[in-house]
Amino acid sequence: MDNHQFDNEGQYKREMTSRHLQMLSIGGVIGTGLFLSSGYTIAQAGPFGAIFSYLFGGVMVYLVMFSLGELAVAMPVTGSFHTYATKFISPGTGFMVAWMYWLCWVVALASQFVGAALLAQRWFPEVPIWVFATMFAILVFGLNMLSVGWFAKAETYFSSIKAYAILIFIILGLLAIFGILPFEGHSSAPLFENVFTDGLLPNGLVGLVSVMLSVNYAFSGVEMIGIAAGETDNPKEAVPKAIKSTIGLLVVFFVLTMLVLASLLPMSEAGVTEAPFVLVLDKIGIPYAADIMNVIILSAILSASTSGLYASSRMLWPLANEGMISKNVVRINKHGVPMRAMWLSMVGVVIALVASVYAADTVFLALVSIAGFAVVVTWLSIPLAQIRFRKAFMKEHSLSELSYRTPCSPALPWLTIGLLVVSVIGIAWDEAQRPGLYFGIPFMLACYGYHRWKFKTW
Repeated sequence: MDNHQFDNEGQYKREMTSRHLQMLSIGGVIGTGLFLSSGYTIAQAGPFGAIFSYLFGGVMVYLVMFSLGELAVAMPVTGSFHTYATKFISPGTGFMVAWMYWLCWVVALASQFVGAALLAQRWFPEVPIWVFATMFAILVFGLNMLSVGWFAKAETYFSSIKAYAILIFIILGLLAIFGILPFEGHSSAPLFENVFTDGLLPNGLVGLVSVMLSVNYAFSGVEMIGIAAGETDNPKEAVPKAIKSTIGLLVVFFVLTMLVLASLLPMSEAGVTEAPFVLVLDKIGIPYAADIMNVIILSAILSASTSGLYASSRMLWPLANEGMISKNVVRINKHGVPMRAMWLSMVGVVIALVASVYAADTVFLALVSIAGFAVVVTWLSIPLAQIRFRKAFMKEHSLSELSYRTPCSPALPWLTIGLLVVSVIGIAWDEAQRPGLYFGIPFMLACYGYHRWKFKTW
């Protein structure tokens, strides 16, 4: 059976270009992880620690994408991580990885909806959060009902808006840092005084390590390049091109953004109840700039949610294709959209609505930690699968036959694995993020347990 088609059903369509892949990935990455979690990172690790953690996170995700690039070009399939983990690690691991990544985006959807609702309350503080969360959920679901071609175009448009908005914010922030624009509380140029006011690491090394999971969450979404490879018109050219351009752009954007935020936003004022971008623009004093940025951030979060629902619904495809779940779950309609898988993934809406009844800012961090843990587990499977793939490939082929190769393999993939393990261990020291371990580890073990029970093998 063709890897992209079920008998008597619709099929996924190869309608994505390299630019679509790039903008889909950017759309998934630039969301609450940057716009809201960045404030928490500054509050925990300090301004300098926040800048360093995002730079370190960028390097780490770059390393992961080296491994994913080799696998995705050699085997471009929809739902790539599961397929690679199943084939080169074990079927049980593949099953677990698929559901962990599904969990990552379902929980991320919940955090996106809660985060968007928190921002909307800037204008309508009397409206309950669950009302906004419901409205955003309906809009995101509607966008995902479009055909892949229209969906890719819509996501490209939304991603472009927030990319340009961040660029403008960075320029305004740098002008304020160097005193060209006025900044509240400063008669002269603030320069980078905030970065060192509280010391390099005010909460020590523990504070730095503890934020790494939220930083990983901020970068989650870049791996969608691998998921969408099966719906790309020319994977051998599109995937490597998208990886190089996307990662470079994101690292520059994230690090420069954190440099501006850390320089202008005191550690004591950072948090998640209001976007740090909005706080900075308020202090610069540009008329209506903060409100305009709030609108842009809202559209950015909705864009990231749209990419997230796309990723979670596509991740169930390989499970059904290999008989691990019912094929009815991912039945594809004539537009190439797996509607039932999307409905299942919208469980995140229920989580968001329930969570918003309680302390939304506290629940938001808990959701971020769960999603962060899930994405790191998924990332861990990628270099491990690449190591096993390269070993098997070299038995019958030469290295020159690989169109895209992970450099310094297997040393670099093993280094990647070590760094990812450290970022997971770090959250044990942060009470606000421990739910990532409390919920993530049992969910991971339950996946292995179910697979063992159903297929009688580990």
